[in-house]
Amino acid sequence: MSELLQRREKIEQGVVNMFKVNMGVKSGEKLLVITDVATMEEWVEKESKELTEMTERTLLAKMVSEIAAQKFPGCKVEFYAYSSTGRSGTELGRQVEEKMREADVVVAITSYSLSHTEARDNATKSGTRVASMPGFIPEMFYQGGPMATDYIKIHDECQKIAKLVDQANEVTLTSPGGTDLKFSLEGRKVLIDDGMLTEKGAFGNLPSGEVYSAPLEGTANGILVVEQGWCTLTEDLTLVFEDGRVTQVIGGGKVGGGLKETLACGKNEEPYLSRRNCAELGIGTNPNARRLDILLEAEKIRETVHIAVGDSSHMGGKVSADLHRDFVISKPTLKFDGKAVIKDGEIL
Repeated sequence: MSELLQRREKIEQGVVNMFKVNMGVKSGEKLLVITDVATMEEWVEKESKELTEMTERTLLAKMVSEIAAQKFPGCKVEFYAYSSTGRSGTELGRQVEEKMREADVVVAITSYSLSHTEARDNATKSGTRVASMPGFIPEMFYQGGPMATDYIKIHDECQKIAKLVDQANEVTLTSPGGTDLKFSLEGRKVLIDDGMLTEKGAFGNLPSGEVYSAPLEGTANGILVVEQGWCTLTEDLTLVFEDGRVTQVIGGGKVGGGLKETLACGKNEEPYLSRRNCAELGIGTNPNARRLDILLEAEKIRETVHIAVGDSSHMGGKVSADLHRDFVISKPTLKFDGKAVIKDGEIL
């Protein structure tokens, strides 16, 4: 049996469960599986490992569409590949948006996230149910993986945490690694990503498991330290926030170097100002999420906290940007109005 067939056997039940349980697919619906493919520029500039991962992800998306077509014969299934945007949060183009709006269900197995784009937002407003799955790998479908979890329990815990976030004004985040950041959530809505995307216009990540909200613009002050080992970091990365924006990027090796270039802290014009915005507070709730090197899974790890920079307009904030970048903090202590909700990486 070929390696491809063996992999299909391993993911098939997980794919079927995703469409049935997470997406609530019904006979007669139109399903769209989309993916991004490397551009000619990326083939020239990117290293072999990254190109291989992008190509394998595209093949996985194609396989998911084939399984859907076989297992849901009452549905119309389409597979669509578009040129990579090169950055999470960058707009996808009119044709991709139109295809998303025409579908009942969209599964986006991509290398760059489309979550924080107008295309995705317009699709969900039109009633499309969208699962955004940037960086997804086949193992996430396997038994014991983050997709094979009890989403009812995740839903219940998310609801409890969301009530606390909804009541919070002043937030303090610290960690053993050196994070010491303060900001306000006053007047901001809380959102839940619990993996249940069965209602019209529903949107979220898969795998899922987080509660999140957008900090009030101009209120974030302090430092965020992302420790090495998280999401390909070979050395600690420090972001300094002043009045809601990143003002310094320190360390982080190659990742930090790329981030310095993207944020350009010395430039006080767009798009750099918007990219430096403190955009999100997220709390992970998925007990089966374990991998540190893939952000999609890392930010869902139960009892971690993540902070994002860039676009917040798609989660209740006021800043639109062509970037949304998350940074995960381990063993955090998170306080709402002086009261600890998470202490040393344990949800209280």
